[in-house]
Amino acid sequence: MPQLPEEPAPSDAVDLADRLHSAAIHLLRRLRHTDPLTGISAAQLSALSVLMGGPRTLSELAAAEQVQPPTMSRLVREMETAGLVQRQRDPHDGRVVWIGWTPRGQALLQQGRELRVAALARQLAGVSPAERATLQSALDLIEQVLEAL
Repeated sequence: MPQLPEEPAPSDAVDLADRLHSAAIHLLRRLRHTDPLTGISAAQLSALSVLMGGPRTLSELAAAEQVQPPTMSRLVREMETAGLVQRQRDPHDGRVVWIGWTPRGQALLQQGRELRVAALARQLAGVSPAERATLQSALDLIEQVLEAL
């Protein structure tokens, strides 16, 4: 059944969405400066973050990271060699291989997150308590919007 076209968003909502999108991208890019302190690449950290939800197949990882399977295959080989992930055959279908993180991979992902959070916390410490409360309210709303996406 064809869907009716959605009403266009009001211009102030479009402007707000554009600013929020830009701010989110810039925030993550600036926080990535701490990633080298983990000793692994940003691509490896990103792939490990996908595995937070549990083991994935190579195809699922490639789709989540928006890369081609050969690229993900190479990355997984590097991560396996570094002891960050392990492969395991599916007990019910030997053709399926699950990729999961190792304790070392999980620890490095956690370290990366802690480094990013600490860098951001240092910056937030420089704003007033009232501004932090405003930011908390805005974050509550952002999380509510995310649930609907």
